[in-house]
Amino acid sequence: MTSTTLRIGTRGSLLARTQSATVAQQLADRGFQCELIEISTHADRTAGPIAALGTQGVFTKELQQALLLGDIDLAVHSLKDLPTLVPAGLRLVCTPPRVNPFDALISRSGHQLLDLPSRAIVGTGSPRRAAQLRVVRPDLDIRDLRGNVDTRLRKLHEGQYDAIVLAVAGLERVGMDQVITEVLPPDVMLPAVGQGILGLEARSDDQTTERAVVHLLHRPTMACALAERSYLAALQGGCLAPVAAWARPNESETTIRLTGIVLHPSGSPRLRAESEAPLDAAASLGLEVAEQLLEQGAAELVQVSRVPK
Repeated sequence: MTSTTLRIGTRGSLLARTQSATVAQQLADRGFQCELIEISTHADRTAGPIAALGTQGVFTKELQQALLLGDIDLAVHSLKDLPTLVPAGLRLVCTPPRVNPFDALISRSGHQLLDLPSRAIVGTGSPRRAAQLRVVRPDLDIRDLRGNVDTRLRKLHEGQYDAIVLAVAGLERVGMDQVITEVLPPDVMLPAVGQGILGLEARSDDQTTERAVVHLLHRPTMACALAERSYLAALQGGCLAPVAAWARPNESETTIRLTGIVLHPSGSPRLRAESEAPLDAAASLGLEVAEQLLEQGAAELVQVSRVPK
């Protein structure tokens, strides 16, 4: 950090600005001056499906470039958007406590997932969500959905979809969780890697910024993040692959259990693995669960998801 003000980079969406403002307020409460700097990303400027962009980091690359150039001191990411390969010179320095990691169904009729009419149109931009929906409701008409939280809800209310699936965390953070029809349980919809976690990223050599944010660090959440991200890296799965994971600490927060699944985009086959380890072995836990899935044939399923449609 080269000034007395901590410059925090954020995307311009309502959710991103809300998340970054929350971090800024927590830092201000500790006596730090903060300035939010809005940065437009490639994905924010693209209207089509994420899959059409053909790359990872579409929501984070410009923020990382701003960090490396010294234009900002801290980037606040939704961790599920942050690629597992962090550029040289940058580091994930902090994860505040995780909020609800699950997904929510919002339907115009008020019907829950199992009660939606056959051929109901359900919107999601996530191959992970689409594949898991097909497991329990192969009769649904699942269509692509892009946009920020408020944009997706507007498209639902306009009648373009009968229901949509969004992360509970995002809805709660922007104060829209009252629209939730049903929180989908993990045996139906396992979350994305890092869902519900904020990732605070800084330059590797910027000890001043790291010291400023260290009090926000929640170690069990960081362990869960490390387990899920090492799992994803071992599978070589990005945002286009139907890969899901959920790590959670035990009651005493001494160990974490990681559940992972990999699916064919159609929903079948569906591979599952699970294991447990101490917090300080989080990265190894992720590798272990990934290896179990690779032995079941996960690599082929991840590869299928990369084939252009």
